[in-house]
Amino acid sequence: MIIDERPVPAGTLIAPFALAEGHHVDCFECAVSAPVSLPAFITAFYTQPLFRAERLVLRVLARAPSTDVDVAALAAGQADRFAVWQVAGRTGAELLMGDQSGRTLSWLQAEGGTLRFGSVVVPVRGRRGKLTLGPVFLSLLGAHKVYSRALLSGAARRLR
Repeated sequence: MIIDERPVPAGTLIAPFALAEGHHVDCFECAVSAPVSLPAFITAFYTQPLFRAERLVLRVLARAPSTDVDVAALAAGQADRFAVWQVAGRTGAELLMGDQSGRTLSWLQAEGGTLRFGSVVVPVRGRRGKLTLGPVFLSLLGAHKVYSRALLSGAARRLR
């Protein structure tokens, strides 16, 4: 499966962040053989084995448990919270969720036979007043990109 990093599509829920000073915004994309609905993508994404492992970590370290029932409610639009995230925006094809810290957002889009997953990292003002993402995020950027590709690939495989 080919996962490409692409520019953020104009008009999407994360597009304004891509224009904002100092923000890190990424967008990963893959094609699937048939159109996929947003609820099906949400379900496949958050119930895949790799994300189940993340859910376990969040349950233990952040005391933020989540279940497949919670995923189903999120996918159906019946819940605005999931683990450490809260829905920040939703359309028929997109879901944008922000974490409790307000520093990161996750984005899913199912547009026909194209699946997209992206992230936003919101900068903070450093000691000299300059916007910065911080040394922790910058040191993890390479791993973040590998993990993002793996998550999108895992969701796409579940949808086959």
